[in-house]
Amino acid sequence: MFENLSDKLDRAFKALKGQGSITEINVAETMKEIRKALLDADVNYKTAKTFTDDVRTKAMGENVLTSISPGQLLTKLMNDELTALMGGTTAELELKASPTIILIAGLNGAGKTTFTGKLANYLKTQKGKKPLLVAGDIYRPAAITQLQVLGEQIGVPVYANLESKDPIAIAREGLALAKQNGNNVVIIDTAGRLAIDEAMMVEIEQVKAAVNPHEILFVVDSMTGQDAVNTAKVFNDRLDFTGVVLTKLDGDTRGGAALSIKSVVNKPIKFIGTGEKMEALDVFHPDRMASRILGMGDVVSLVERAQQQFDEKEAAELQRKIRKNKFDFNDFYSQIQQIKKMGNMKDLMGMIPGVGKMMKDVEVSDDSFKGIEAIINSMTPKEKENPDLINPSRRNRIAKGSGTDLQEVNRLMKQFDDMRKVMKQMSNPAAMANMMRRMPKM
Repeated sequence: MFENLSDKLDRAFKALKGQGSITEINVAETMKEIRKALLDADVNYKTAKTFTDDVRTKAMGENVLTSISPGQLLTKLMNDELTALMGGTTAELELKASPTIILIAGLNGAGKTTFTGKLANYLKTQKGKKPLLVAGDIYRPAAITQLQVLGEQIGVPVYANLESKDPIAIAREGLALAKQNGNNVVIIDTAGRLAIDEAMMVEIEQVKAAVNPHEILFVVDSMTGQDAVNTAKVFNDRLDFTGVVLTKLDGDTRGGAALSIKSVVNKPIKFIGTGEKMEALDVFHPDRMASRILGMGDVVSLVERAQQQFDEKEAAELQRKIRKNKFDFNDFYSQIQQIKKMGNMKDLMGMIPGVGKMMKDVEVSDDSFKGIEAIINSMTPKEKENPDLINPSRRNRIAKGSGTDLQEVNRLMKQFDDMRKVMKQMSNPAAMANMMRRMPKM
């Protein structure tokens, strides 16, 4: 996500490194490189020009503190301006009404149906809502089946009428069923349509008029870049949607849609899709995204994802076991499963300040844990509970059973042993204080 743009912005800032002060010349050179980087990322030309002009004006108008280098100052200004460009503040869903009606719109292939499932899962697990999905795409083969499969997967009911060819009637029927069954959110999936298809555009306008939705979310494939922004503008003129959803941000996207869409249609980005799993949906935070684009990570989002996956009781029990040095391979395996639920591994690493740049040329597979899982699954229950039992002969057996070699098993055992030592130290306040005292000398 934004990897190429981050690299180019980083190179642009290097022109200011080592400079003693900000001047018109070095700022102009840097802004030229930044504008070029934005255009290469498929950002709207007018947006890119206005953005760099604003940053230049603010940079030249700043009273530079002697302790701040020009590079640091420009990074801060860029962070502030990128945040403002993408909306400034987080735009929450309007969920006060019961039932809240959410209409999903967009082009063919943008990922509407998958997003519909993800949104229902988010509202159910994170907001405590009781959603109903309405299968309103009567044109795409298997669209209804896809939504039903997703609904079953996340435990959310789906209303579908296989006999009807009238999406307006289906939307009304779904809403009536939600009121009858006490569902407090209704999410209506609709068919993908092109802006030039007048009949289809009229149809979705009629669906909107029939159910009077509280939210209309326009789903955009972020990999289409500037085309996505132009399409959003046309749809907004017809539907006056309330927010944008950017999908496929985990793909090879240049980021132009995320940076341009707010300034072009003046509607906030509300969600971003970052993978295929039902949990791979994030509320869009402009300030956090700006930090990630500038290579400064996003620790807040990382912590939030962890909090969503880690059970409070489990965490307390784990803490007790760590204090008693009883952390075992069952606990380790459980932690791996929770980390995997948090999302794409490279994306998670990119949230840690500084790590994103280090990992830019490294391929991190989501199967990274497979070898470790195979080794743990080849242990007996007693070995998992008592790692100290695993002697050389047991290690040989585990290696054969897991399809790995002895070196891999030995490496895991050493890493596990080192991790337990660190955990034991961290659970001891005196040892932790001593470590903190030694830190400045290290």
